[in-house]
Amino acid sequence: MSGLVVSVPDEELRAALVPLPDGAEAVVWDLVGPPPVGRIDLVVPPYLGDWRERLPAVAAVSPRLVQSQMLGYDGVERWLPPDVPYANAAGVHEASTAELAVGLVLASLRRIDEYVRQAATGGAPSPIRGTSLADRHVLLLGVGGVGAAVARRLAPFEVELTRVARTARTDEHGAVHGMAELPALLPLAEVVILAVPLDASTTGLVDTGFLAALPDGALLVNVGRGPLVDTAALIDATADGRIRAALDVTEPEPLPAGHPLLASPHVLVVPHVGGHSTAMRPRMVALIRRQIALLRAGEPAANVVLGARR
Repeated sequence: MSGLVVSVPDEELRAALVPLPDGAEAVVWDLVGPPPVGRIDLVVPPYLGDWRERLPAVAAVSPRLVQSQMLGYDGVERWLPPDVPYANAAGVHEASTAELAVGLVLASLRRIDEYVRQAATGGAPSPIRGTSLADRHVLLLGVGGVGAAVARRLAPFEVELTRVARTARTDEHGAVHGMAELPALLPLAEVVILAVPLDASTTGLVDTGFLAALPDGALLVNVGRGPLVDTAALIDATADGRIRAALDVTEPEPLPAGHPLLASPHVLVVPHVGGHSTAMRPRMVALIRRQIALLRAGEPAANVVLGARR
């Protein structure tokens, strides 16, 4: 093989890439077992499962780039060979994750999960007075790709939106508050949406003090990473319904059967499906095609979040 070689984890993704640009070829490799060829320029790992733990296998093919199908990249450095650049899937999942965030807010505020549980028992559901999203004070933590997409989708819902990032600043949409301002912002927040990356500064961000500062009836929505939230603190805060939660991500993940968060009528949990929609495959294909074109042209790859480290 003298042209550019791309590996993808399954036949379905390989077929979606056809036709490839002249001089490019795709092979199927899920990083389990030996690679099908001796050199692979662009490696695309699997989307779900233990793909991080499989990354050491790419050392056998000396890739010019590993292109993840995930947006988050926490924990990747532990497994990625140090001489291999790594790109995340920026532009692929933001719209779907933002849709889910708004969907979780609406489902929890309007008690859709409770109506479903009532209907499953038979008979006519008892009316529940839901909370409108309109006129709610929403605190959005994170103004990156997902956060910005959430903010755009909240605009038609007539909310009072406060955005928070690591540092305070002003952008084209107005004020962005800094994390240091949270003590003053939390008591006003009726809905909190977590869309920040996971790192040392955000691990355990939502702890007992954070939750205690929220007003009664507040809703916490997490579409970021599970370890952003202290699970034990969340169990305590939601036990009596003072705080409600809607979670796409948890710690641990998945939650074991019988876990208090799964059993709680005040918590709505979905299994980390923020980006898992029909929008993913065509956007992922477009990103892989873009990376192929950049590599063939000798230009820097897009979305590189971890460069070669030696």
